[in-house]
Amino acid sequence: MANHIQEMTLEEVMGERFGRYSKYIIQERALPDVRDGLKPVQRRILYAMNQDGNTFDKGFRKSAKSVGNVMGNFHPHGDSSIYEAMVRLSQDWKLEEPLIEMHGNNGSMDGDPPAAMRYTEARLAKIAGELLKDIEKDTVDMVLNFDDTTEEPTVLPAAFPNLLVNGATGISAGYATDIPPHNLREVINALLYLMKHPDATLGDLMKFVQGPDFPTGGIIQGLAGIRQAYETGRGKIVVRSRAHTETMRGGKQQIVITELPYEVNKALLIKKIDELRLAKKVDGIAEVRDESDRFGLSVVIELKKEANADGILTYLFKNTDLQINYNFNMVAIADLKPKQLGLKPMLEAYLKHRQDVVTRRTKYDLSKAEARQHIVQGLIKMISILDQVIHTIRSSDNKADAKANLVKQYAFSVDQAEAIVSLQLYRLTNTDITALEEEAAQLAKSIATYHDILDHDSARDAVIEAELAAIAKTYGKDRKSTIEAQIEALEVDTTVTVADERVMVLVSRDGYMKRSSLRSYQAVADEDNGLKTNDFPVFKREMGTLQHLYIFTSAGNVIYRPVHELEDSRWKDAGEHLSQAVGIGNDEHVIGAFGFDALTAKGNFVLGSSDGYIKQTALADLQPQRSYKSRPMVAMKLKGKGASVTNVYFAAPDSVQTVFAVTHQAYGLQFALADVSVIGARSTGVKSMSLKAGDYVVNFALVDDPEKTEIGILTQRGAFKKMKLKEMGVSARARRGLMVLRELKRDPHRIAAMSVVDDNTLITVVTDKGEQVELAASDYPDGDRYSNGSFVLDTETQGTPSFVHLTQLLETPAEN
Repeated sequence: MANHIQEMTLEEVMGERFGRYSKYIIQERALPDVRDGLKPVQRRILYAMNQDGNTFDKGFRKSAKSVGNVMGNFHPHGDSSIYEAMVRLSQDWKLEEPLIEMHGNNGSMDGDPPAAMRYTEARLAKIAGELLKDIEKDTVDMVLNFDDTTEEPTVLPAAFPNLLVNGATGISAGYATDIPPHNLREVINALLYLMKHPDATLGDLMKFVQGPDFPTGGIIQGLAGIRQAYETGRGKIVVRSRAHTETMRGGKQQIVITELPYEVNKALLIKKIDELRLAKKVDGIAEVRDESDRFGLSVVIELKKEANADGILTYLFKNTDLQINYNFNMVAIADLKPKQLGLKPMLEAYLKHRQDVVTRRTKYDLSKAEARQHIVQGLIKMISILDQVIHTIRSSDNKADAKANLVKQYAFSVDQAEAIVSLQLYRLTNTDITALEEEAAQLAKSIATYHDILDHDSARDAVIEAELAAIAKTYGKDRKSTIEAQIEALEVDTTVTVADERVMVLVSRDGYMKRSSLRSYQAVADEDNGLKTNDFPVFKREMGTLQHLYIFTSAGNVIYRPVHELEDSRWKDAGEHLSQAVGIGNDEHVIGAFGFDALTAKGNFVLGSSDGYIKQTALADLQPQRSYKSRPMVAMKLKGKGASVTNVYFAAPDSVQTVFAVTHQAYGLQFALADVSVIGARSTGVKSMSLKAGDYVVNFALVDDPEKTEIGILTQRGAFKKMKLKEMGVSARARRGLMVLRELKRDPHRIAAMSVVDDNTLITVVTDKGEQVELAASDYPDGDRYSNGSFVLDTETQGTPSFVHLTQLLETPAEN
């Protein structure tokens, strides 16, 4: 016994076997043929139903019978895969021109499965007959089926370009295809133009084929994507639903969707929209209903009173399948290989196939006509010598002898003799010479036409043109999808996604931020705000969720947050820390926060640094960037090593306020805010004070009326004094200023904190030992410029002042 065992490595075995498998599923399963636009299973279904006479002009038959015939004769795979392919061929929301008519439940746009094949009935659609027409005339190559018991076609004659008309979708090994459906009339018109102008450009053809035409309609956006797809086989478009707004009773509105993007599941879409409503991701939707019926699709989105219909629709386009991206990937089998094809190569491949089909059909018809002509000529000759022929036949021994005698005596051919002896007796007496001569003339005319078609390409192409034009006239429909040149950018209005609610907002010195419902805020004591000991609110205010928040830090950074994006916490919880979102330094703290109704507010932020710089930057120059959620913006560029931003204010563009700044070594300077120029965010600014070596600015304040304003000063030795600002006078920027404390030779006082105060100000001093000392500004009299104030804490036991927090009856508490 011969040894047939081969030694192969696992890599060789896997590579060789998978290569064969890949070739099979690419050519014989998943990808359509460029000529008839069908996958093998689809072609076999149509051919088997045609063979069984299950055509449009006859009654429906059980789907199970057709599936059984396909499986038993042509497609040795599971019945479910055959039935699924058969059902898809009948679904008018998947195919531009369904090739099968089905009685019973054949699925739905909601993704409902079809009824079992034992319940449904099917037959070929009339247009499917155009794909199969003339298949019996040797127009296509036939091959043996899987068990060599019969033959099946390798391709159908395809009297219309089915690949483009009905599109295709499929996944194989290393290849996938997504070809959208097109309008039959448009594609045929492009073909007719291409036949007359073989050198036509893509632009010429796109005058006829504007783009895909989905059976579900919709609006297609992106002419550039269509052109790219028709040029290269790949491209991207946007498909959106067709919708309009209706006004109801009581001033309410509803959005009505009448067309959906291709292959979108309607039931899942409605569920998604309802989930957005329930989750309050979009505000203003009252109810979502499916009102589709036998008259057409209708999805109704009922809105609440005064809801923004256009804004809600834009949000739904962006966040649901009311708008989808469709990616062309036009791959088909051409010359037994998968190829990515543009519009013109597809049309050319179809035309080449159709020319081959018409040529083969004509040869077949010519052969039949010539054979019949030969017989008719014999019959005409027989009539002219009818009596002799009858005498010869009667005197012959049998049929074979009669045929031989006719050939021998009258020079008939064998075929003519066979036709004569096979005639029934009544035909011998009633054969009409006129009818035969008319048939002979008609046959001669037909044969001449066939020769003309075979000998002249123009005659052949004229036949193809006439047949295509007839199909366009018979089956052509108006375009369903509308094409728009540009893809519309979807910018969602915040008022659509966020309910306008009043909340309490808090930002702390240590960088915690949160929003709480007013109910949560009112349910606990005000001091129970969730902050750690020695952390204080820098900003606490009732705001709307549609307002905006700017948070400034000592490192010159600014963090932007829409109020609705702040973490929604209980008032007694700390909230979210800035480091969780944007990251801040260990020694960085919040110095101020501001709320705005709109980002278009007019005004400037005033920022000053410890190394003696000050600047104004307009709100317009600090608009949120795309990355605002993950990184802060620069509000002030710091120059000096260890420098920090001491304070921040927001001033009107035409403000007549003054700036008062003090240094650690007790110099104070007051100058007009108008002297501070307005510059961009990524800048340092101008000099605020001229500093001695080792000195730095402790803080600055914006003053409305120097004549009435009081300031409070706290020294490192624990002394506090109040002073009227009018004692300082108004000077010019960038000077050293005047002393605001009396200089002592031993252990002089140095300023630790300074701020504007009034009789309502409560001052909390936090020391480096973590102790807190509260001072009421009203308890201390005003001192002159040269006094050092009164001692308010014992630095040896309580610690040196670290920072000061002020609480007063103001919307935004000041912070030093």
